[in-house]
Amino acid sequence: MVLQSSFKNCLQLSCILRTPKAGFRDAASGGLIIQSLSNDVYHNLAVEDWIHDHMNLENRQVLFLWRNSPAVVIGRHQNPWQECNLKLMRQKNIKLARRRSGGGTVYHDLGNINLTFFTTRKKYERMENLKLVVKALKALRPQLNIHVTDRYDILLDRQYKISGTAAKLGRTTAYHHCTLLCNADKFVLSDVLKSPYKGLKSNATPSVPASVKNLFEEDPSLTCEMLLDAIAEEYAMQHQIDHHITLINPTDETVLPGINHKSKELQTWEWIYGKTPKFSVSTCFNMVYKDSVLDVKVDMDVKHGRIEACNIDLPEQWLPPALCSELVKSLSGSKFCPTETTALSSTLLRMCPQDDELHSKWNLLCENMTMLM
Repeated sequence: MVLQSSFKNCLQLSCILRTPKAGFRDAASGGLIIQSLSNDVYHNLAVEDWIHDHMNLENRQVLFLWRNSPAVVIGRHQNPWQECNLKLMRQKNIKLARRRSGGGTVYHDLGNINLTFFTTRKKYERMENLKLVVKALKALRPQLNIHVTDRYDILLDRQYKISGTAAKLGRTTAYHHCTLLCNADKFVLSDVLKSPYKGLKSNATPSVPASVKNLFEEDPSLTCEMLLDAIAEEYAMQHQIDHHITLINPTDETVLPGINHKSKELQTWEWIYGKTPKFSVSTCFNMVYKDSVLDVKVDMDVKHGRIEACNIDLPEQWLPPALCSELVKSLSGSKFCPTETTALSSTLLRMCPQDDELHSKWNLLCENMTMLM
């Protein structure tokens, strides 16, 4: 494997990417292997978008290699509240990202490798890509019992999923990306991909649970670098190109003009949460106040990540009806988000009479409401 200097690579890649489409189609051919210098999930997803939107793939295919710091990545048409434990992710500072491809939810950390195969739509073939990965792994460790399933997963020992797959098909270009579990933290993976939220009804695409295993559990002598090199080598062999991995800085506007705008868009609340398909929440919870246990029923409709309609059924006279009505009114149109709900409830509380018992009840209700989010 040859890792050229980052600066030299940037110049080289800039020449390739900035060539006008007609000229590039005639001049460039073969394949290109690139690897991100960043471990930021938003930067790396932005690179996928940039290549898909701007690069002429008519006579050139691209393999993009990338790894992320801890993050949960949901599919384009998924519901994050349905797929993961958002509260735990906030506590652990684990990022949430929504990609532009379909498919299910995955956990990324530095023990996970991501591979993206770019082609024209006509040449798109995810099964061939996965077979390439399996061939590379078996060339490195022939004893590995791995195969590709009809669902486009890669299984280890015929039962453990080590790779999931998703794709985006554009009008003329396409990409297929897959994960490869090397040495990911399975305890964190299991915890964050377990939704604690009850009473959700949604038509969003659900993930399919699977038993997973790390490749390093099978062979501790492996490293992520060895696997990346083996896959790059197999890709180069099949596409008859030099085995060079070009390093790119996914925030470099001189190489990827407009890339930072794409990255910022992927980080917005409107994209991550606002693109969630419409869903409803119908749930009950208990509140312990002094020596009493109270049953509270909450119904909400959420559209574009915002509360469209809300009803809170409390025991009669536990709170002043006017105050409860004001909360429901304030929640309608607000983000289905604990931060915004806390801010709203604090604002309303300041308008209440100075009554310690009333304030205690109000804080208890609002605390339980935020736990639904």
